[in-house]
Amino acid sequence: MLFDQLLSQVDTANEKTALQFPSNWCQGRTAFGGLSAALLLQAAKKKLTDNFRLLSMSTNFVGPLLAEQDFTIEIEVLRLGKNSCQILAKAIQNEQVCVIAQLCFAKNRASNLAVNNSDIISLGKPNKDHVIGHQTGITPEFFQHIDLNPQQGAMPFSGATSHNLGGWMKFKHAPAHLSPSHILALTDSWPPTMLQMFKMPAPASSMSWYIEFLVEPKLNNDAWIGFEAITHHSSDGYAIEDAKIWSEDGQLLALSRQTVAIFA
Repeated sequence: MLFDQLLSQVDTANEKTALQFPSNWCQGRTAFGGLSAALLLQAAKKKLTDNFRLLSMSTNFVGPLLAEQDFTIEIEVLRLGKNSCQILAKAIQNEQVCVIAQLCFAKNRASNLAVNNSDIISLGKPNKDHVIGHQTGITPEFFQHIDLNPQQGAMPFSGATSHNLGGWMKFKHAPAHLSPSHILALTDSWPPTMLQMFKMPAPASSMSWYIEFLVEPKLNNDAWIGFEAITHHSSDGYAIEDAKIWSEDGQLLALSRQTVAIFA
């Protein structure tokens, strides 16, 4: 099932509609985190008019969201104002909250103040001939749907000394429109930055994830999206990593931060 087909299920669902996703969208035994977050975003957007855009989204992965089992999405509008809206979204399976997110949407407003971002992307051009392919039992199942072109850092479980990671990402099958829901999913497709330092395979799990969108993305549907991440701190079994999300022409689209539980 393609990513757009999963989103379309949410578009036509209500809060009592049973949803499912296939196992080839899993990471281990749970839904790929970018998918579950994107489904919550897609459901939340149904409460808004088109002139609201996503400013920020804070997601907590409470427990596993299992494939090929019914789940529902609950949406609560905490406040809908003239220029902003706060929404709470939950994915619920077997009467348990599996994923919860708080989303902030807003309308663009005229302002006399502006600070232009001065960050510069350090990635080379995307290389479609150097992507990580799906390997059964080695890479996550959702890699069947996403191309990653790594350019910075090292492969997971390679005992590297680096703790930064970067490259380009895109869907194998271009969506009809590259929306924030798609960028959200792509951003979470990279392994945690610390995984490359592991000397042997061991689990790591995203616990919380916060992302801010600087602009409303206006991109071609088959565009590569850039990703540059670095570990800010890691100790006592938890790591904090920050990432920048780029367009191919070097526009900074979003800023991301994750807290990751590591078991090594």
